[in-house]
Amino acid sequence: MIPKLEIRCIEEGDLADVLAIYRPYIENTAITFEYTVPTLEEWRERVLLYTEEYPWLVALWNRQIVGYAYASKHRDRVAYSWDVEVSVYIEENFHGKGLARNLYLNLFEILKYQGFVNAYAIITSPNPKSEKFHEKFGFTDVGYFFKSGYKFNEWFNTRWMQYYLSDHSIPPKQIIPFRELKKSGIWKDLICFPM
Repeated sequence: MIPKLEIRCIEEGDLADVLAIYRPYIENTAITFEYTVPTLEEWRERVLLYTEEYPWLVALWNRQIVGYAYASKHRDRVAYSWDVEVSVYIEENFHGKGLARNLYLNLFEILKYQGFVNAYAIITSPNPKSEKFHEKFGFTDVGYFFKSGYKFNEWFNTRWMQYYLSDHSIPPKQIIPFRELKKSGIWKDLICFPM
């Protein structure tokens, strides 16, 4: 049987599975600088807050959630309104299958439609898998913050990378909050699976 990939917007019933994917990254790595695994209720509140403005997508492989990608606010000042920070997490057994790429491609289509212009990935460095993935995807270096995060009794660098989602028009388009795309269902028309 050929594995079937599905990418869709996160739903309330997905929260425990998505948190289970994130848990080992928190507990066993410095890929995230989060120290403590959120409770399911804390996680629910976080996702609900983020998805008011930004998309969260899940990847299902034969109907099993095996990865997710999301966007969040980059900075607070109004001038940064057209920027997002993006992240992607894949269950360890599903690395190398093109899921992260597909999640980003679909996430970025939605972000472009919303009017966002710049996507930033902030990566713990060294993290060869993630750094190579983002380079190959087309992200370019902004710079490094040296010894900027402390976890597991060690200081880690962060590598900041940027991807242009669209042209830097003047004036930029008005941002459409994700809740409006969700309400109308338009986000479904932007999803494709270019494996």
